[in-house]
Amino acid sequence: MSTGDLRHVTTPRLRLDAVVPEDLDAHYALLSDPGTWAHLPEGRHTAPEQTAEGIAHSQRHWARDGLGYWTARLLEDLPGTGLDAGEVVGTGGCAIREGTSWWNLYYRFTPPAWGQGLAAELVAAAVDAAHELRPEVPVVAYLLEHNGRSKGRAERAGLRLVWRGPDAGNPDPDAVRLVYADRDLDDGTIARIAAHD
Repeated sequence: MSTGDLRHVTTPRLRLDAVVPEDLDAHYALLSDPGTWAHLPEGRHTAPEQTAEGIAHSQRHWARDGLGYWTARLLEDLPGTGLDAGEVVGTGGCAIREGTSWWNLYYRFTPPAWGQGLAAELVAAAVDAAHELRPEVPVVAYLLEHNGRSKGRAERAGLRLVWRGPDAGNPDPDAVRLVYADRDLDDGTIARIAAHD
């Protein structure tokens, strides 16, 4: 990963740029795709205004904390996937969301990009950036238990399971949330994370 200006980072195959309003169409295409939300169908964006609100949140993260979510574009064609250089294939990064005190690790990629190791590149860049900028702040990923890909990605990024329980705000009463972190967390922090939707 090349660092410096965290708004513009490159990994071996991705260009990661801080999310901006001009990314709206690409982000809406990504976030309105039902395949992108296979593990949380109710999370799918159904209007561009919903996506625009998320972009505005990310811009506030960048302005306040110097880090937020990126738009992930391919640096080169990805053979066998139909994905070409310059194409937006995902979004994600680390952000301290409003009302929280931890880096939220988030990533979402278009299904044709799954299994190619691209999420690993973004996640590594995000965790490195968070540790570089504010190492005293824990990096946390919370995800649904049945999402095996995300569980594996969090574990391979060096995060470990610190909590398992009901998923706050999920319309499915049987949904189970897992909380992963890059360090031990006190009970109060875990309770706040578990209550956050």
